[in-house]
Amino acid sequence: MVKIEAIIRHYKLDEVKDALTRAGVQGMTVTEVRGFGRQKGHKEQYRGAEYVVDFVPKLKVEVAVPDELAEAAVEAITTAGRTGQVGDGKIFVIPLSDAVRIRTGERGEVAL
Repeated sequence: MVKIEAIIRHYKLDEVKDALTRAGVQGMTVTEVRGFGRQKGHKEQYRGAEYVVDFVPKLKVEVAVPDELAEAAVEAITTAGRTGQVGDGKIFVIPLSDAVRIRTGERGEVAL
């Protein structure tokens, strides 16, 4: 099993969600996050004063999938989340040693 964390643009969420659903992913968690990478934020103006927005708002999509679904999920996020511009985000694939469904106590891939 793996956990996939993807940092994406807000307006790409519906496309990413639909692509993951088509790839066979059954659930996901979405969190509003802020950060920066190579783009290092951007400048904005407010009431005539220019200021730097260091942390850019993004969404973090988290999914846990069996190993055999991992590559399809990564490809779905990559294809649906790409604009070709700086700031499209990142995908992290992290090994999962276990998962537990709280309601039933099921463990491993059946808990996903």
